[in-house]
Amino acid sequence: MRNLFAFIAGGLFGAGLFISGMTDTSKVQGWLDVFGNWDPTLAFVMGGAIIPMFFAWRLTKGRAPVVGGTFPTPPEPRIGRNLVLGSVLFGFGWGLAGLCPGPSIASLSYGGIMHWIFVAAMLVGMYVAPALRDRMDRTLDRSVAAE
Repeated sequence: MRNLFAFIAGGLFGAGLFISGMTDTSKVQGWLDVFGNWDPTLAFVMGGAIIPMFFAWRLTKGRAPVVGGTFPTPPEPRIGRNLVLGSVLFGFGWGLAGLCPGPSIASLSYGGIMHWIFVAAMLVGMYVAPALRDRMDRTLDRSVAAE
């Protein structure tokens, strides 16, 4: 039953990404081009995601999901090196390719070879990121200890 709900939710999410234009790379890049030919329509898509999620976090406190398990805890509101670096890299990738993880997967069936290349590069990045983060942490620890 849990897998059925996950399949339905994933299908609705993918359909929403497609209908909203989040899988159209030129529309996304138009949203990010604030000093050029800016397309503000994706602000409604983002608001349509952020506003319900704001209320969802509050409604889930002290409750359990219908299909079992537990709701994830809200993320820490702490800004650190990993968050800033990850945000910058995500923003560069989103701006250059016009895709982020959800829309890239939603567009695999019709997006052509470039979408497959993006997903492959994204998977490699997800695989390499933990080792890279550990190496950066060790380097930072050594430089702090040397001072």
